[in-house]
Amino acid sequence: MPPRSKVEQLPADVREELDRRLQSNGFANYVQLAEWLAEKGHPIGKSALHSYGQDFEARLGSLRKVTEQARIIVSENPDDDGAVNDALIRLTQEKVFGLLIDMEIDPEDVDLVKLTRAIADLSRASVSQKKLAREIRAEVADEAEAAVKEMGLTADRAAELRHKLLGRIKPKEAADGRTGG
Repeated sequence: MPPRSKVEQLPADVREELDRRLQSNGFANYVQLAEWLAEKGHPIGKSALHSYGQDFEARLGSLRKVTEQARIIVSENPDDDGAVNDALIRLTQEKVFGLLIDMEIDPEDVDLVKLTRAIADLSRASVSQKKLAREIRAEVADEAEAAVKEMGLTADRAAELRHKLLGRIKPKEAADGRTGG
């Protein structure tokens, strides 16, 4: 196994600042970053910084890509039953362990209980948010249905609009075996 990178051995606060500077500099100016680190008492060459910066930029790019894909998937496939959330938890667990290995972090140094709690808290928040959104949609649908009936629309048309608001299959399409929204 190759020796651990000097950048990886930096104190956490210095590495966090380095990461911020890398991002704000557009992953450039490695000579200036090397000078800054030397002033802080951590002489690291620009080549080592560049190598670290490339890896860091690739990880950020991957994270952005995955985040965008997840956003698209969720927007195209509403998940009221939490299946995406369950998959996210499994994926997160897998990625965290992979990241620990890639970064040569000893899993013993990571508080997995806190990490697991954080994932669980995110899951509960997601479920609560979805429940609230369903309740709000139902309330709006009730009000809209009452309003359209007052305007003289038929009960069938009012029910159809209600189902559209709730993002469900229209009664007519359900009878035909089609789906829609």
